[in-house]
Amino acid sequence: MEHSISLHKTGIVLGAVFGLYHLVWAILIAFGWAQAAIDFVLWLYMIKPFIEVDAFNFQRAFGLVVITAVFGYVIGLIFAQLWNWLQR
Repeated sequence: MEHSISLHKTGIVLGAVFGLYHLVWAILIAFGWAQAAIDFVLWLYMIKPFIEVDAFNFQRAFGLVVITAVFGYVIGLIFAQLWNWLQR
């Protein structure tokens, strides 16, 4: 029995995950909560905060979400192709 997965569906799912993750980050920046979030994450990793979050910019946020979603789609395609190839 062959267990292949759809390249397009896998790409869509991974693209959506990447895009939504970065949409949440953009929302954190827009509400002014991103600096506290990144400081907390760095603190958990026992790293002294050294990153300064810039002011929200809609064009940059839109570009971030689109580019990471496309990147996620491509990674999903590659993953599905490799998965299907290894199942043969």
